[in-house]
Amino acid sequence: MRFLAVAALLALAACDPVLQTSTAEAPPPPDSTGWRMASGKPPTQAEFAALAATCEAKGAAMDSCFADLGLRRAP
Repeated sequence: MRFLAVAALLALAACDPVLQTSTAEAPPPPDSTGWRMASGKPPTQAEFAALAATCEAKGAAMDSCFADLGLRRAP
């Protein structure tokens, strides 16, 4: 009887949806091309990565968050 209980618990653990979501891929990072700082210069990779991390931490939409942080789209 214990064997059946252990087998049932193992079968339930194998079907756990929490374990299946941990293998999901992260979304790709945003692309820095086409963005300009307030000075008109393109941001460095380090600057853009820092701004992107800030926006991800806020959980805001990237385009509007970048605009709030001083980036704008290049014409």
